[in-house]
Amino acid sequence: MPPASERRASPRGQDRLGDFTADSRLLILTPMAAAVGVLGALVAYALVWLIGTITHLVYYHRFDATLVSPSANQLGIAAVLVPVVGGLIVGLTARYGSERIRGHGIPEAMEAILIGRSRMSAKVAVLKPLSSAISIGTGGPFGAEGPIIMTGGALGSLFAQAFHMSAAERKTLLVAGAAAGMAAIFATPLAAVLLAVELLLFEWKPRSFIPVAAAAAVAAALRVPLLGQGPIFPVPPHPALPWPQLLVCLGVGVVAGFGSGFLTWLVYTCEDAFTKLPFHYMWWPVIGGLVVGLGGLLYPRALGVGYDTIADLLNGRLIGGALFGLMMTKAVIWAVALGSGTSGGVLAPLLIMGGALGALEAHWIRLGDPALWAMISMAAIMGGTMRSPLTAVAFMLELTDDILVLPGLLIACAAAHAVTVLIMRRSILTEKVARRGYHVMREYIVNPLARVRVEDVMERNPPTIPADMKVDRVLGMLTANDPVLGRRQAWPLVDGEGALVGLVTRGDLLRALEATGDREASVLEAGSSPAIVTYPDAVLEEAVDKMVRRGVGRLPVVERDSPRKLIGYLGRTGIALAWQQLLEEEQVREAGWVSHRTRRLRLKVKRVLRSRRG
Repeated sequence: MPPASERRASPRGQDRLGDFTADSRLLILTPMAAAVGVLGALVAYALVWLIGTITHLVYYHRFDATLVSPSANQLGIAAVLVPVVGGLIVGLTARYGSERIRGHGIPEAMEAILIGRSRMSAKVAVLKPLSSAISIGTGGPFGAEGPIIMTGGALGSLFAQAFHMSAAERKTLLVAGAAAGMAAIFATPLAAVLLAVELLLFEWKPRSFIPVAAAAAVAAALRVPLLGQGPIFPVPPHPALPWPQLLVCLGVGVVAGFGSGFLTWLVYTCEDAFTKLPFHYMWWPVIGGLVVGLGGLLYPRALGVGYDTIADLLNGRLIGGALFGLMMTKAVIWAVALGSGTSGGVLAPLLIMGGALGALEAHWIRLGDPALWAMISMAAIMGGTMRSPLTAVAFMLELTDDILVLPGLLIACAAAHAVTVLIMRRSILTEKVARRGYHVMREYIVNPLARVRVEDVMERNPPTIPADMKVDRVLGMLTANDPVLGRRQAWPLVDGEGALVGLVTRGDLLRALEATGDREASVLEAGSSPAIVTYPDAVLEEAVDKMVRRGVGRLPVVERDSPRKLIGYLGRTGIALAWQQLLEEEQVREAGWVSHRTRRLRLKVKRVLRSRRG
């Protein structure tokens, strides 16, 4: 590929290429996403209302819609049966309603985007929040974020399906609904948008980012009259962390990374165990509910969404040896219940387990207060387990409004993320999708074909064939291995003035001969006229897109202002050059000045040693 100094893109070509590919459809998608944001906020309110109402009815036998922990119930041993009944209802709903309600929601949304062309059913939009509310309201150790992401996504998809849209545009509105639900539940619009980018969009484009941001902002604004304003877990502000504490944040992040790996392994070990049971999956949530009920007898705080427990951890009100019991009980009942296929989210449980781990670590850290390390570990466990470090940082800041701990959160989340990507092939979210036979690539890069112009990789001054030359003569030249024609597969056709008039391939020549047997036919009659062309200032991605849509394997390159002036030829070899550049950037390591000095020193030492031996 020629260096930048040798590229000859015209000023007009420079002007027509922009940083992004957004168009006027953005002005249509954004207000539609804002409308989806309204729906997401209303569904979030309905879900919270349902969870609170069911919890009050089954544990305290009163009608109330406020969120309450099941831990203060007076049911005694009978409390074990409550999650069992909830699991039975969820199992029946999955069996006779929709199997898509099973699980924690985010993998299902990812799967709909990746393989379902962003189409979700109305049945899921209704049954998912209902089953989740029953599961959580009867003591399930889950959060509401996974179900609301799934439900909000379903609403966004249904909204999009009412209009004339592409699959990519449906994806934008699906993700807008998911982000809106999360923003309304937790009053965290920025974290909701980052979650969309890190987990659901599989791209970074204004076409999707701006509508999703609009939906999250609208939902967060509507949360204030519906559920109250944030932050929902305010804490006394911490001072800026000095460097000794920042180093500790690194250690806390590493420990959280290994903890994330353990939790992921635990969940899928439980899921594998359930698949070996000799009866229908409809009954699995009943077993999960029994484990939840027994765990609730040991540590009642492990039941339910646990928002009160999160608040106590973040304010330093939960300390001592009970933290270990809470953490392990929550981990076991959460993993078993989730593995059984019941409906519920992962985010709130991760915060509780991460916070308990951080508060335990505070006994050995001796720097700062337990609440600080609970907060740092919460974010690190979330970022490591979900492989979404930026979301975890923003999420914790919006939950607590404790901005000065930002550097510590970033260090811990990056460390946890580094550990998990090295020790685990997939996250707790993508493992579910992989087990259904689909691969999720979480690395977002700019397509190499979008970074290179056609002129950078095209063949200049390609050999041409006169349009009036006979098929017989060209075949004879090919048989004789004519050096002008070479071993090419196609040739541009030009008229007497050298202007492009068409393109002929080896296949065209053979088909013409077989069809008519007329060797006196011209190559112009055998080939394609007019030729499908590209331009030197076009990006390679645009040219490849044209090849795919037109079903051709090569393109003549012409001047944009003179569409018959042939200046080059783009074939598969040129396209491969762009990928070769990417591979070289990724894999070829070039020696630096330290390497050069070290090499010279080694050579000098060898010469000295040889002279002494001599």
